[in-house]
Amino acid sequence: MAENTFMLEIITPEEILLREEVQFLVVPETQGELGVLKNHAPMIAALNIGVLRYTDADGQIRKVAISGGFMEVIYNEARVLAETAELGNEIDVLRAQEALKRAKRRLEQRDENIDFVRAQKALQRAIARLKAADAYNEQ
Repeated sequence: MAENTFMLEIITPEEILLREEVQFLVVPETQGELGVLKNHAPMIAALNIGVLRYTDADGQIRKVAISGGFMEVIYNEARVLAETAELGNEIDVLRAQEALKRAKRRLEQRDENIDFVRAQKALQRAIARLKAADAYNEQ
């Protein structure tokens, strides 16, 4: 491992999405964003729906859309256990844009049969996916 890097692992129920040496990590923690560098104190944090960002060993910034979960940091390893995770460069932007439109339509309908919390989470997931793909335009 390089002098200024630590190991990042992103795990979902389906797969180990990523295992890579990184220089810096920022996660969407429940109280805001949380940054991690090498030799971070041991900790556990709850994560929100949002974009996880990291700087890889080569200095490139990468993004991952996550749908909440937990992160553990111990012994220069950060392990993210996410409900879902998708690499920003692999996101289908058109599909995410359609999901955003559907979620907005649901929230605009004032129908009592619509699960408002579920629709809000769908909107947050769609926005996170578009941000991770660098394709989000606030409108």
